[in-house]
Amino acid sequence: MVWDGECTFCKYWITYWHSKTSNRIEYLTYQETANNFADIPIKEFKKASRFIDIDGIVYSGPDSAFKILTYFNPSFPFWHKWYTKNNLFSKVCDYSYNWIAKHRSFMFAITKLFFGKNPQALKPYWLAIFFLIVILTYLVVYFL
Repeated sequence: MVWDGECTFCKYWITYWHSKTSNRIEYLTYQETANNFADIPIKEFKKASRFIDIDGIVYSGPDSAFKILTYFNPSFPFWHKWYTKNNLFSKVCDYSYNWIAKHRSFMFAITKLFFGKNPQALKPYWLAIFFLIVILTYLVVYFL
């Protein structure tokens, strides 16, 4: 997996993925390994993560993330299959990935808020925030 080593949002999630995949995947920043992949321009590495499979197939952006999920758990390949087979799903994922890539600092702040500061021990803060929003919405609707 090749990623942007200057991106704190990327580093957070790469740290999490590495904790789940152990030594099954090698994680390298494009800054340290781009020279090994002369057929992939630097600007492409800057745009999106790349997962380069053992057989040489290169997965990019959300497809690289979905491919990584297949290494988490054998039951997760459906995400990658859905991305490759469903045009609407792949377009939504591509759009979302590009939006997140353009707003990495904001998304890093949201990530820490929802999951905590330690990517190796995610906390489900998002669940508490969700219930808080639901309860507050109920109270506002009920009392107004």
